[in-house]
Amino acid sequence: MAKEIIYPVSVEFGDCDPARIVWFPNFFRWIDHASRHFFVGCGVPPWHETEKTMGVIGTPVVDTKARFFKTATYGDALQFHVSIPEWRGKSFVMRYRVMRGTDQIMECDEVRLFVGRHPTEPNGIKALDIPQEIRTLCE
Repeated sequence: MAKEIIYPVSVEFGDCDPARIVWFPNFFRWIDHASRHFFVGCGVPPWHETEKTMGVIGTPVVDTKARFFKTATYGDALQFHVSIPEWRGKSFVMRYRVMRGTDQIMECDEVRLFVGRHPTEPNGIKALDIPQEIRTLCE
């Protein structure tokens, strides 16, 4: 079974549209926060440190799929249950189950890459093999 880290979110008034429903892009903002929170919770150092030691500058998203089941609103306490159910060579699947108590609000799977700076393109990045040290911490 994959390790799971929970990222809590308190829905604020400004997170909602005029109908008092969470505006859907906010879920993706919280998912991005939950992704980094997962790595921190597993003991992975900040990206500026992994760049120095492993060449890893981050984990950008290359694919995402989300399904919404229920709405959320101002005052809700949400829990983002984050895990990595699938590891590949240079990519991995990060799964998010968003809960309000026992109610599932949404689910999202993202495919992310471990990347480093491109050796010949100053502003470019390149996919890296997943560092075993990071995988071990997150399993």
